[in-house]
Amino acid sequence: MAIAEFDLVVLGAGPGGYVAAIRAAQLGLSVACIDENDKFGGTCLRVGCIPSKALLESSHLYHDTKSALSIHGIQVGQVQLDLAAMMKRKDQIVQTLTGGIDLLFKKNKVVGYRGRGVVLGPNLVQATVDGNPIELRAKRIIIATGSKPASMRGVEEDGVFIGNSTMALSFDQVPERLTVIGGGYIGLELGSVWNRLGSKVTVLEALDRILPGMDQELSQLAQRVFTRLGIEFRLQSWVESAKVENGKCVVRCKGAEPIQSDRVLLAAGRVPLTQNIGLENVGIGTDKRGFIPVDGDFQTKVPGVYALGDVIGGAMLAHKAMEEGVVCVERMQGIHAHFNYDCVPAIVYTHPEIATVGKTEEQLKEAGVAFKKGVGGYGANGRARTLGEAEGRVKILADAKTDRVLGVHIMGARAGGLIAEAAIAMEFGASSEDIARSCHAHPTLAETIHEAALAVDGRAIHSA
Repeated sequence: MAIAEFDLVVLGAGPGGYVAAIRAAQLGLSVACIDENDKFGGTCLRVGCIPSKALLESSHLYHDTKSALSIHGIQVGQVQLDLAAMMKRKDQIVQTLTGGIDLLFKKNKVVGYRGRGVVLGPNLVQATVDGNPIELRAKRIIIATGSKPASMRGVEEDGVFIGNSTMALSFDQVPERLTVIGGGYIGLELGSVWNRLGSKVTVLEALDRILPGMDQELSQLAQRVFTRLGIEFRLQSWVESAKVENGKCVVRCKGAEPIQSDRVLLAAGRVPLTQNIGLENVGIGTDKRGFIPVDGDFQTKVPGVYALGDVIGGAMLAHKAMEEGVVCVERMQGIHAHFNYDCVPAIVYTHPEIATVGKTEEQLKEAGVAFKKGVGGYGANGRARTLGEAEGRVKILADAKTDRVLGVHIMGARAGGLIAEAAIAMEFGASSEDIARSCHAHPTLAETIHEAALAVDGRAIHSA
C-alpha cells in the first residue's frame, strides 16, 4: 500500500473542505484533500448553489423576454425555449468553477485525491483511488464531508420521476405539472425555475407558512408574490406517500385528495454525511440528527480530529462552511480568529430575492428583547422604479435602548447583494443611526436600507 505523510488531511472538497485546505497551505502546512466525486467543489458547485443559480438566471431571462419587455418599449417575436442549450450553459459554468479548484490546489500545493476517504485512526486516513488504497498519515484531520438531500418516509424516489434537487436540475423537458414537497429555499428556487419555464407548480408544506425560520412578515409577502406568479401553495399538507402509478406521479397528503403530476421534487431539507467515513474507528459519536459535536476550535472529542461545515450543524450554507474552514485552520496555527454566527447572511434566489441576517422579529420577541423597527419600501425608491422592480421592502430591527442593529430582512430586487451592507454593519456593531448617517449614492437600491434606518427613528424621508 502506498503511504504519504501530511500535516493536515481534509475529508471533503466542498466549500468548507477546499477552503480549509487552501488556507492551511497558505499558512505553510503540507495538505491533502480527499473527495469521492469526480469534481471538487462539493454539492454547492456540482449540484447545488451554482447550477441552480445558473438556471434561475436563465429562466428569469426567458420569462422576462416573454412577458416583461413590452413595458420598456421592446417588442419581440415568438419566444422559444431551448432547454438543452440552457442546461449546457449550466454545465459549462459548473465545469469552469470546479476546474478552478484544481488550479487553486495546484497553485497552493494542495494534493487532491479523487476517491473514498475513511478515517482509520487519530492520525491516519485511507484514500481509495481507482480501487487502490493509499495510506495518508497526518498530524491533524478535518472532516468536512458536507450533507445530502433528506429522504422522507413514504416518498419512493427513483431519480427520474420522483427525486431530489439533483434530479430537478437536469430535467430533459419541462414537466407539465410539478409537485414540490417542501416550502423552504430549495423548493422555492427550483419551483420558480420550472414555473417560469411553463410548469404548473404546486408546493406542499407541512407547516402553516413557507420559508420556516425566516422573518414571518417577509415570508407571507413572498407567498403572495409567488402565488401571483403562478405557484400554488398548499400549507399544512402532511405528505404520506409519493409514488409512480400508471405513468403519473401521485402524492397523497393526510386528509386531502391525491395530487397527480409529471414530476415530484422532494425538497425536505438536508442531512449530514457522517456515515461510513470511519468515525467509529476513532470513537467519535454523532448526536441524534447525525451531527458531529465540536468545541469552539472545531475540534472533536478526539485531539487532532476536527469537523466543520454541514457535518456540525447550524445553517447549512456554503459561506458559513467557508468561514469555519478559515477559522479552524488559523486557530490550529495559533492565530486568533473569530466567527460571528449572528452575522451570517442567508439568501433565497427567487424573484424577487429574499435576504436576511441576524434576528427575526419572532426571535427577538421570544427572547424578550425590546426593539424598534424601520421599513424602507422599494416602491418609493427611484432606482427600483426604473428597473421595474417596485415590489419589496427592507426591514431593520434595532435594540430599543442601544440602537444597535439586531437584524435586517430584505425582499426585493438584488436583495442578495444588498444584504452585505447590513452584514458588515452588524459585524462592526453599527447602530441604525450609523447607517442613517452614512451617505448612500442616488439613485441606488441601497437607498432602501438608508430609508429603513431613518424609519427606525421615525424620520423616513421618502416613505409615506
